Amino acid sequence: MTEFEMLIQQTGWSVPEAAKVLGYSEGHVYRWKRGEEVPRDGVINLLRMQIDTHKSAQPEGAFTFIDLFAGIGGLRKAMDSAGGRCVFTSEWDAFAQKTYHANFPDNRPIAGDIREVDAADIPAHDVLVAGFPCQPFSIAGVSKKNALGRLHGFQDETQGTLFFDVLRILMHHRPAAFLLENVKNLKSHDKGRTFDVIRRKLTEELGYTLHTRIIDAANFVPQHRERIVMVGFRENTGFSYDDLVLSGRAGRGMRDVLHPEDGTEAPESHFTVGRDARVSDKYTLSDKLWQYLQGYAAKHKAAGNGFGFGLVDGDSISRTLSARYYKDGSEILVSRGPGNNPRRLTPRECARLMGYDDNFRIPVSDTQAYKQFGNSVAVPVFAEVARLMRPHILALTERPGLRKVG
Repeated sequence: MTEFEMLIQQTGWSVPEAAKVLGYSEGHVYRWKRGEEVPRDGVINLLRMQIDTHKSAQPEGAFTFIDLFAGIGGLRKAMDSAGGRCVFTSEWDAFAQKTYHANFPDNRPIAGDIREVDAADIPAHDVLVAGFPCQPFSIAGVSKKNALGRLHGFQDETQGTLFFDVLRILMHHRPAAFLLENVKNLKSHDKGRTFDVIRRKLTEELGYTLHTRIIDAANFVPQHRERIVMVGFRENTGFSYDDLVLSGRAGRGMRDVLHPEDGTEAPESHFTVGRDARVSDKYTLSDKLWQYLQGYAAKHKAAGNGFGFGLVDGDSISRTLSARYYKDGSEILVSRGPGNNPRRLTPRECARLMGYDDNFRIPVSDTQAYKQFGNSVAVPVFAEVARLMRPHILALTERPGLRKVG
């Protein structure tokens, strides 16, 4: 990545926006990004000034947190909403980094592979936040005497998995709390061994409390999406999921996220076009794909399987949006009425379905956007959990004699 491209990412500007502000053509900006030409020092200095302006505008925050396996920043938005201030971000995917930079104003460089980051180089923080991948742990050959309370004990069990990096950072910094997210079947993964290792490491070896709850995003957005939410504190603070406010599905439907196509919203990019901001025809399924999906569904229905496409209208609660949505969109297809082929969601509708507001910028291709929103958390779910966590975090970080981090 060229210095210019890195700086442009940190400003959050698109190529057209950069061209307008810098006073050069879009062609110049593209050539600078590709390293085919070198911009003048004045251009680089202007970008650095813009970045510094954003840095100085960042609020102080009631507590600090780090954002690991950050994706496009869904968990960060949740913690921000509770008054947190992010002091470190790690995300290895370059396209996700681009979206993250476009939406968050602190503009510090994003650390790539967390496995290559020394825990001592991560700033002190009050809360560790992570949506880590679900990976099996090998427990063969770990002796009982080494399994508890020793670094090499959990190294043997979790080394080579990304959860190990969560553990080593927790051990080094001892933050007041953590918030971890994973798929619903984490508890049953690898016949329950995966979650058993996670529970034991966090509680018996690191001494944190652990509270788990499976929450369906349909309580907040029109999407059935169950995820396990793990919250822990360095000391017992009285935290309880019983205080969680879940409103249920009543009155919620896909109409809340679909483009109205009646002129009440402005057209956006290539998602919607014309005075009425109608969804572009590019999102309508071809005859060939629609016929294939119907045939595939009929075949599996005849065999007694539940596989097939998911068709929604304004009153529906959708299936889970997945990272494979870019392939055919089959899990969530929007009905266009009898006799018409359905369409995929636009990336903006996917953003809404995950709880991102319309100010959230989408600077990547549709393919990348579908992957990113499919991999994201449903923001309102975790905003509610962060709201619940906040007084317990502050109880630990503001207690007399304890230093507040940050």
